[in-house]
Amino acid sequence: MLCDTIGPRWSGTDAESQTIEHIEKTLQGYGLDRVDVEEFEFTSWTWSKAEARCSVEGREGGFSLDILPFIRCPSFHMEAPVVDVGFGSQREIDAAGSLNGVVALVALAHEPFTTPLPPAYRLRQIAAAGAAAAIVVDPKSGGRHEYHSAQDARDPNFTEPPLPCVAATREDAARIRRSPSCRVHLDVRTEAPVVKSANVHAVLEGDRWPAEDLVLGGHHDTVFGTPGGNDNSSGTIAVLETARVLSQLRASCGQRPGRSIHFVTYAAEEQGFHGARQFVDRHYAGDHRPRLAFNLDELSAGAMKGIVLGFPHLRSLVQEQLDSMGDGLACHVMAQLDNSSDHFPYLRIGIDAAHLWRWRFRARHADADYHHEPPDTADKLNVRELKEYAAQMSRLLLRLSRVTPDAWPQLGIPADEAKARVQAEQGTVVRVS
Repeated sequence: MLCDTIGPRWSGTDAESQTIEHIEKTLQGYGLDRVDVEEFEFTSWTWSKAEARCSVEGREGGFSLDILPFIRCPSFHMEAPVVDVGFGSQREIDAAGSLNGVVALVALAHEPFTTPLPPAYRLRQIAAAGAAAAIVVDPKSGGRHEYHSAQDARDPNFTEPPLPCVAATREDAARIRRSPSCRVHLDVRTEAPVVKSANVHAVLEGDRWPAEDLVLGGHHDTVFGTPGGNDNSSGTIAVLETARVLSQLRASCGQRPGRSIHFVTYAAEEQGFHGARQFVDRHYAGDHRPRLAFNLDELSAGAMKGIVLGFPHLRSLVQEQLDSMGDGLACHVMAQLDNSSDHFPYLRIGIDAAHLWRWRFRARHADADYHHEPPDTADKLNVRELKEYAAQMSRLLLRLSRVTPDAWPQLGIPADEAKARVQAEQGTVVRVS
């Protein structure tokens, strides 16, 4: 249904509305205690034109480029020379000479053997050097490229690309580099409409501490043009299936969780985690906090290996529960507050949140290297592994729901402490392996 019938579902579109309706009806059919559609408005982004053509001095004709605008790229129209700035390090920018008014050609990948700097910050350096726009080279081969962002969720003042940016294929970039005195004509048309979207939220109430929460969530939206098999039909499916399993457990065996479990599919993850931010603000802005929130994202790229926490104080507790499951799963703690997905809106205010130790860390499936591009289709879903994810999350949530409150080490960290950490980590590359 998500991939083949509905297909691409950028938040704020009719396709996403169909997705929300489908998820709501599915959860209602499971007999949960409550299912709500929580609407909100936000400023979205869309594009209608993205064209690029290169001309070379002394040659007739020219050649076109296959480009995609960066998410939240503004409209722009220009013709300018192209200057290759390598990886966009300050050393390479200085060596390139004047960048005033040029279009910078820059690699998305990190420069080998150097301290990594996020692409958004390298683009900021390029903008500060005077470049008018950037063509960013996607590292994938085979004429493939995908949608990218140029912002830092840790910095409230860095929500837009620092200059107009488009993504180009590795092959097109190589042709530009083989063409001295290359000029490029760029024409990009975008809009930023205010749209309506919604999270879908369901609750299975606990029988011992019903006012205490565990959260299991994953985003249901995709980028333009992709059915989002791995990113993130996989996570959405695992949320729904875990809700079904635990609801059926109650119906068939009378076994409720000890504390309430909240299941949520978030909107607009691909547009700055708006859905997760809205959910956290609506339910956890005050003194009430969940014990732990799990985020499920891109689950079809590798088998589950364990749990990754944002803060260390729950590590022993979670590892104890994993050991009781007997699956050889491990609990780890991120060295930084991972700002890559819907767990970040929880972490940034000190709420305990976790994601799963899977593709981003090691042993990614070789045929699952699809992200933000049309080939991320339903065949990329690994059904056997999704069944394992749902089974493991059902068992883990049930165990955690029965842990007595006095055995829980602490409830997150102070919001001011989390905020200071987020600020200190701005501009760093999050360590994922």
